[in-house]
Amino acid sequence: MRDVDPVPSATSVPATRLRVVTPDDPALPVGPHGVGVAAAGPLPEGVPDREALGTWGFAGRSGQTLVLDAAAPSPAVLVGYGDTPAPAALRDAAAVLARTVGHRSTLVTSLVGAAAPGDAGPAAQAVVEGAVLGRYRYDPLRTAPAGVPLTEIVLVVPADRVDAARAGAERGLVLARAAALSRDLASAPAGHLTAPGLADVAVRLGGAAGLRVEVLDRAALVDLGCGGLLGVNAGSTVEPRMIRLEHVPAGPARGGHLGLVGKGITYDSGGISLKPSNAMHAAMKMDMTGAGAILAAMTVLAELDVPVHVTAYLACTDNMPSGSATKLGDVLTTRSGRTIEVVNTDAEGRLVMADAIDLVREAGVDAILDVATLTGAALMALGPLTAAVIGNDDAMVHLVEHAADLTDERVWRLPLDARYRPWLDSEVADLKNLGGESAGATVAALFLSEWVGTTPWAHVDIAGPMRSETDDAWRTKGATGFGARLLVEAITAYGAR
Repeated sequence: MRDVDPVPSATSVPATRLRVVTPDDPALPVGPHGVGVAAAGPLPEGVPDREALGTWGFAGRSGQTLVLDAAAPSPAVLVGYGDTPAPAALRDAAAVLARTVGHRSTLVTSLVGAAAPGDAGPAAQAVVEGAVLGRYRYDPLRTAPAGVPLTEIVLVVPADRVDAARAGAERGLVLARAAALSRDLASAPAGHLTAPGLADVAVRLGGAAGLRVEVLDRAALVDLGCGGLLGVNAGSTVEPRMIRLEHVPAGPARGGHLGLVGKGITYDSGGISLKPSNAMHAAMKMDMTGAGAILAAMTVLAELDVPVHVTAYLACTDNMPSGSATKLGDVLTTRSGRTIEVVNTDAEGRLVMADAIDLVREAGVDAILDVATLTGAALMALGPLTAAVIGNDDAMVHLVEHAADLTDERVWRLPLDARYRPWLDSEVADLKNLGGESAGATVAALFLSEWVGTTPWAHVDIAGPMRSETDDAWRTKGATGFGARLLVEAITAYGAR
């Protein structure tokens, strides 16, 4: 196995430089220049009329591109953004542009100018996020890079929007870096990023980001009675880790003390309930995406001056079959003392999260937000573009929904329907870890709610959007980093309540 750093974005993405200039700036780089075009309405200066564009098959629809005068020193690259220059549309357009001019290390665009003057900040943030994420590739295991890295983004905006655009662009670069880090973690093969390895990354990056980091090894987990995490780890030759991260703001904290919980299954074979050897099994190195998104989000909280006290627990292990693995019918005793009959070892995420929820509640948090690739049922119900959100508190769910709107990391609320709770009743323990054949996402959330109790809580099941099968707008093929930007926006909003 090669000795590689599985998280190069910790250093590579910040190398992307930002410049915000006006159209008459004499230092405007020579080369392709991205121009946003709507599906209807006035056209930007210098763009042919719609009849001419139509003859070339360009209508301004989202995802369309057209290069004008390709032989010119600075050809215009028209990029469609659809009906309105909303941030989500501009983010997608910037991602398409970044791939269209993928041979260039500098991206120049006036896309921000498509937005209304008062929207320059959010527009610039979205454009930078789209450009960086649209060009992303995971390269540390390649002998040569998959593409040209994006080292500079130049935003061309009217003079009265420069300051707002610069502030938005800087925030967008920070959020894109968090999402890229989350992608790196999810993309790293399980052999390169074990639970102890993920803990090492957390110590390195968390310390550099001003986080308080504590790592609990197997002996500590035994002392704490974390039988859920230990039970899932029982079949592995690699030790588990529980990672505690804490962000304490430099100034007065606002909004209360927020707890985060992340599922960190670095590889999920299914255990004794072995998964079939198919494409989804091959993606199970990404079963730690919830923990990765939380780690990535927390590394940028201080940089963004987020005034919220946040404590996170990341429950990390692989889930392997062996002679020592947990068997069907075994009963695990969790940190709380409650017992769980294991009727399917592939329903392991909720077992490790039960212990993490107990620990975060003991930290005295006022609310909990958890992120996990928890159920295939959420993928079947909502597809690969939308996460499920379920909770016991409308305010917490609305917090997630608001963050989803800002980031275009889409969520859809599913019910926490207590009528299904009897499906988790066990004949020999306090409850079992799997219910019936349907309502899987809801039943999994009901399981977690047993440990949450009355604490305000929202649960985000990202099993669907953890990866993309194709390059699709800001989602590149492979790990999407879904959840990192959403968490930053949700935590920020939590402090502004």
